[in-house]
Amino acid sequence: MEILSTLLQVLAQSLEIYSFVLIVRVLLSWFPNLDWGNPVLTSVSSITDPYLNAFRGIIPPIGGLDLSAILAFFALSLMQRLLTGASITMLSNSITY
Repeated sequence: MEILSTLLQVLAQSLEIYSFVLIVRVLLSWFPNLDWGNPVLTSVSSITDPYLNAFRGIIPPIGGLDLSAILAFFALSLMQRLLTGASITMLSNSITY
């Protein structure tokens, strides 16, 4: 059970790192004059755009503002909390037995 708990913790931490990359992507989108041919920016875009595109289909841009990132962050946060809660539950169950 400890191995599964550790795996869930690693997944939760990975989602936290992905959230940070997503924040960087959203902040970079505020600067329209950036050269997206830059390898770093291209990497950030290629990592985050497929995830954001899933939510762009749900919430269309309103007045030129892309609000789909809010739903994307909410979904990531929910997954992080579920994974962390499951990990803690597994750890506490393994300690009591």
